[in-house]
Amino acid sequence: MMMQTLETTNVKEARRSRIAQFSGRAATLTVGGSSITGVVRAVKEDTTGDKPRWIVTVIEKPRRA
Repeated sequence: MMMQTLETTNVKEARRSRIAQFSGRAATLTVGGSSITGVVRAVKEDTTGDKPRWIVTVIEKPRRA
């Protein structure tokens, strides 16, 4: 398993990530044109900039061959 850290400014992606985290189910996130499917471990809001952004940590599910 591989852990990925993603950054998004999309409110809908952040909300979907938060819901997946609390329900414990896998989610497919699309950030920067790439999709990652896995279990969301953490969602942290960063308000230090002009626009709020979220740092999402995902444990990626292995792809089936």
